[in-house]
Amino acid sequence: MFTNSQRQEERTGKYGTPRVEYLQQLVTQFQNASSEETKEKIVANFANFAYDPYNFTFLRQLNVIELFLDCLTEPNEKLVEFGIGGICNVCADPSNAALVTQNDGIPLIVQCLSSPVRSTFIECFDLHMVKFAHYIPREHFKLAVVN
Repeated sequence: MFTNSQRQEERTGKYGTPRVEYLQQLVTQFQNASSEETKEKIVANFANFAYDPYNFTFLRQLNVIELFLDCLTEPNEKLVEFGIGGICNVCADPSNAALVTQNDGIPLIVQCLSSPVRSTFIECFDLHMVKFAHYIPREHFKLAVVN
């Protein structure tokens, strides 16, 4: 369910942690994590937050979109899966999509088209067909799917 400032304030209460602070804590936990499982859980959490437009500004401010892109270069398929899911979610906003392209995210997305993980492929396919069709030449898409 999408939220807004008033609903968020009601849910947080006067003693709760504001959303941006909570997300900053997650960023710090990710940076300090030594366990792959912990990193997976945090990136999955970020991908869920990336679904709600209320969080878009916070995610940009905290460089979480860049973190999603970094996950696409990891050998850990779960990090790739959650990273591409987060990118797919945040790219509903044109500012976030522009940030992905400015940070050379298109080649990373194309590379993920050959992932053996079904959900990763589906998210990449969605990004290609819906959000970045004008950035990704058809021949790259065909080659990645064949591989």
